[in-house]
Amino acid sequence: MSRMMGTVRKRCGAVLAGLALALLGSTGALAEITVLGWPGGPEETALRAAAKAYNEHPGLAEADKVKLIFFNREGFWDKLQADLAAGSTEFDLNLVATYSLGKYAPFMQPIELPSDSAKVFGEKVLKTMQFDGKQYGVPTDLSLHFMYVRKDLIDKLQTDEAWKKTYGEIAQKYLGKALQPVKPDDWSWDDYAATALFFTKSVNRSSPTRYGTVLQMKNLLFNMMVFQTTARAYGADWQDKAGKITVDSPAYRTSLELYKKLYDAGATPKDSLSYEYAEANAAFGSGQVATMLQWNAAAADLDNPAKNAVVAGKFETLAPPKGPEGRTTHIHGLGFGLNKASTHKDGAAKFLIWLAGAEAMKIYAGAGGSPALDKSLTSTLSDRPDLAKIGDFAGQYGFVMTGGTSAGALQVYETQAKNFTGYWAGQTDLDAALKDTAAKMQELLKK
Repeated sequence: MSRMMGTVRKRCGAVLAGLALALLGSTGALAEITVLGWPGGPEETALRAAAKAYNEHPGLAEADKVKLIFFNREGFWDKLQADLAAGSTEFDLNLVATYSLGKYAPFMQPIELPSDSAKVFGEKVLKTMQFDGKQYGVPTDLSLHFMYVRKDLIDKLQTDEAWKKTYGEIAQKYLGKALQPVKPDDWSWDDYAATALFFTKSVNRSSPTRYGTVLQMKNLLFNMMVFQTTARAYGADWQDKAGKITVDSPAYRTSLELYKKLYDAGATPKDSLSYEYAEANAAFGSGQVATMLQWNAAAADLDNPAKNAVVAGKFETLAPPKGPEGRTTHIHGLGFGLNKASTHKDGAAKFLIWLAGAEAMKIYAGAGGSPALDKSLTSTLSDRPDLAKIGDFAGQYGFVMTGGTSAGALQVYETQAKNFTGYWAGQTDLDAALKDTAAKMQELLKK
C-alpha cells in the first residue's frame, strides 16, 4: 500500500510540475516587469498586442519581458491609489490618467523619455502626462472633442435663399448679430449658436429637425470637460501664472450664458440637464439633432449603419468652433507610468521608452488603441483614418487647464458640475455659481 501511494505521489508531482511549467509559458509568469492595465475594451486589446510584440524582440532577457495584469473597472482608480500609497510591488508599471495624475504622482517615479517621443506624440500630448513640470507617463490613448455636423442639412443652409434669410433673422433676434451661414469649418461659437437655433423647431417652424444641438448638462464631472472646450475658446483657465483662481471671468461668464441661452430657447432637449455621453449620442443618432459637441469616441458608432442608420454617412467631424482665443479642445490621456515601489525599475523603464516610440505606437494603434500621433505616423495607418484628426486636432488645438493634472483636479470638475448645472437649471444665479466655484477651487488647487 505504501509503495503504491509513493508511486501516486511521484506521478502527481510530475503532473503538477508539468502544469506549472505550462502555465508559466502561457501567461508569461517568468516575466519580471508587471504592467497593470485598464480592463476590457480597445485599450486592453491594444496593450496586449504591444506587450506581445515587445516580448518577441530578439535577445530580450526573460527578466525584462512584460506580464499584464488587470483590476476590475469598478473601483479601479480607488484601488490603484490605495495600492500605490501602500507601496505595493504587485505591479511595476500602472495606468494613469491626466485628470488624476496629481493624486498618484507622490507614489510614482518621474520618467525621462527620448527626445524622439515629441516627434511621435507632440509636446501638447506629452503634457497630458506631466505634473509639476515632470513626465510621469507615456500617453497611449487620447480623448478630445469633435463638432459633429449634419452635412445634408448644412449643405442646404449654404444654398437655400429662404433658409439663409430666416437664419439671419434668427441670429439678429436671439444673438443681436446680423449673421449669415458660413461653412462649419469656419464657425465661431456665435455661428454654431445661430445654426443650433435655426434648426430648432420651437424657434423655426420650418426646421427639418426638432433640435439644433444637444448639450450634456448633467451634474457630472466629464460633462464639465466637454464644456471647457467652449470656455477655453473665450480665454478661460483655472489659474493664472501666480496661482490665482480665474474662473470668475468674462470667458466663463460668456460661455456659461451661451449654454443657458440655447437651453432656454429649446435648442437642446429640455431633459438635457440629465444628459451625458450616451444620451447625447442617442439624440444625435435619432436624426432629430443638427449639431453636437461630443467626444471623439462617438464617431465610429454614429457612423455605423447597423447602429445608427438614420445618420450614418450623413455627418462630418470637425474641430470645435473658434472663439476670441481661436479653436480649442479639451484633451486628456490614458497612459502608463512607473510605480515608485517597483523592484524592477530598469527593465520597466526600458519598456516605457519602447512604448513611447513609433514602432510601439503603430502596433498599439493598429490593434484598436487611440493614441494622438504625428501625421508622419498616421499616414501609414490607412485603416485608422480617425487617428489623423485626433493627432492633428490635439497638436493644433489641444489644451490642459492650468491645474488640470493636480491632485484636486477631479474635485474641481465636480465642483464646477454642481454649480454650473445649478445655474443652467435656474437653481442659482451666475454670480453665486461662480463665487462658490472660485472659493472651492482655491482650496482644491492650493499648493
